[in-house]
Amino acid sequence: METEDSNVSRAEEIKVLANEAFKAHKYGQAIDLYTQAIEVNGENAVYWANRAFAHTKLEEYGSAIQDASKAIEIDPKYSKAKQTYLEFFGYYRRGAAYLAVGKFKDALKDFQQVKKLCPNDPDASKKLKECEKAVMKLKFEEAIAVPQSQRRSVADSIDFHSIGTSPSSSSMPAQVAIASVAVAVVAAAVMLVGMAKPAVVVAVLMVILLVLGAFWWGSCWGSGVFTKRGVMDLDVEPQYSGARIEGDIVTLDFVKKMMDDFKNQKCLHKRYAFQIVLQTREMLQALPSLVDINIPDGKHFTVCGDVHGQFYDLLNIFKLNGLPSEENPYLFNGDFVDRGSFSLEVILTLFAFKCMCPSAIYLSRGNHESKSMNKMYGFEGEVRSKLSETFVELFAEVFCCLPLAHVISGKVFVVHGGLFSVDGVKLSDIKAIDRFCEPPEEGLMCELLWSDPQPFPGRGPSKRGVGLSFGKDVTQRFLQDNSLDLVVRSHEVKDEGYEIEHDGKLITVFSAPNYCDQMGNKGAFIRFEAPDLKPNIVTFSAVTGGVRQLGWSTSDGGYCFLVFEFHSSYNDTARLMMSFCAFNMQPHPDVKPMAYANNFLRMFS
Repeated sequence: METEDSNVSRAEEIKVLANEAFKAHKYGQAIDLYTQAIEVNGENAVYWANRAFAHTKLEEYGSAIQDASKAIEIDPKYSKAKQTYLEFFGYYRRGAAYLAVGKFKDALKDFQQVKKLCPNDPDASKKLKECEKAVMKLKFEEAIAVPQSQRRSVADSIDFHSIGTSPSSSSMPAQVAIASVAVAVVAAAVMLVGMAKPAVVVAVLMVILLVLGAFWWGSCWGSGVFTKRGVMDLDVEPQYSGARIEGDIVTLDFVKKMMDDFKNQKCLHKRYAFQIVLQTREMLQALPSLVDINIPDGKHFTVCGDVHGQFYDLLNIFKLNGLPSEENPYLFNGDFVDRGSFSLEVILTLFAFKCMCPSAIYLSRGNHESKSMNKMYGFEGEVRSKLSETFVELFAEVFCCLPLAHVISGKVFVVHGGLFSVDGVKLSDIKAIDRFCEPPEEGLMCELLWSDPQPFPGRGPSKRGVGLSFGKDVTQRFLQDNSLDLVVRSHEVKDEGYEIEHDGKLITVFSAPNYCDQMGNKGAFIRFEAPDLKPNIVTFSAVTGGVRQLGWSTSDGGYCFLVFEFHSSYNDTARLMMSFCAFNMQPHPDVKPMAYANNFLRMFS
């Protein structure tokens, strides 16, 4: 009995430390401490519910669902930690995690249980009501959905060349045309009422309406005011002072002007936004699902991880490392959008550089380049607010054209998420994937976008609830099977902006510092130098063995460093293998992350 009491007390002490780590936004440390408390006393539902909350903060929704389910199993009537906070409630945590991965119907069941156990709690009632709205909306969308085979491309209905260029588009605006039709109809009615029978009057009015309506419709269609999908007033007004594209060519001067406008919170005209997105779509459609990139000897190549709508940090990357160009090429490794509230500025900037010089920038699809993620995490709402519904559909189509992975000089495999649930996957298998669709919930494409490495061998369930976790043996076999040296991936926030795992064969790089304005992490990017792209580096944290670290501080308090390796398993020649640059966040306008996210998700953020 004394030992049992001692364990309970010790577990509570560890829980207090875990709570402090959580409050300091050190969620990984909090998870470790809650785990220790569970190991001492696994029958306390609070520890499981708290760890579920910490997993949610790290977007490890699969693990959050498992922990919340365990809390419910231990005490199904447990509604609050010592009747104090509903937030610790097992059903509540699991419902929130289900919501985050788009399982609205499962989330609804849990919030119904929350309401049942706490019928008078206003917060529980509010969450349930919002969840019911989400499920009803989902059912409505499913009911009116058009089969894939019958869907028409919104991109094919838009000709940006004609927008704002036809004389009729400036000589007869929509409002003037409508007023003209109305005046004509009234005048005709006045003239005819006294000189014809009612039937004749009606017939003549109908003819007038049809002729004038057809004329107006035709002039608007020809000028690009109408598309097959809706109405758009897209003339470039004389007073528009923003960036302009002359003809079909996107120039560096245009991109610089556009970025400067974005920095000052000015909008790009829809006519030019259409041009950038449509031209990018055309280029991406022509690429394979796996793109080979060859770096000439003596040249360099930069790989960036998740940016997540943090436009001002994207500008800082370009400040530290130079603008994309043929001599300074980049690969942005997915998750350009969502969460950050400047996602539109990020994606238009990246697409504009792609239009300017296709070999200056390469783009890989992330799990957030999808309808379901964009609907929940902000990009859809942001695009609808800043542009239009037509652009929501257009971006969804273009995201389906993004390649899934890249190989740099036959040595480095770069993918957003990770590796596979089966061995023997060849690069040719990835290249053969039909990627022009929304990501499926299983299979190679899903795993490329969603999987994560784990510290132990083999494979395990995904902590996110989608994809899987894979160990260093899986990484090594994939590299051997495909004659590769290294896997570079993103998809996970890291305190230093990067992490090296699996005996140096896998590197995670994350380029969104202080993620969501609360994680306190650094951002990073990797510069590879040709021809030697095979790093044999285990750690960058100290000067040890044959590794010499040269560093310098930046004006914003960040820290950049190059790593030289002076020993190789192949020869003793000194080589510059790769360089990392870690950087801190940049100030941005007072627009909070998730400002455009699903209303229900904002309630939990």
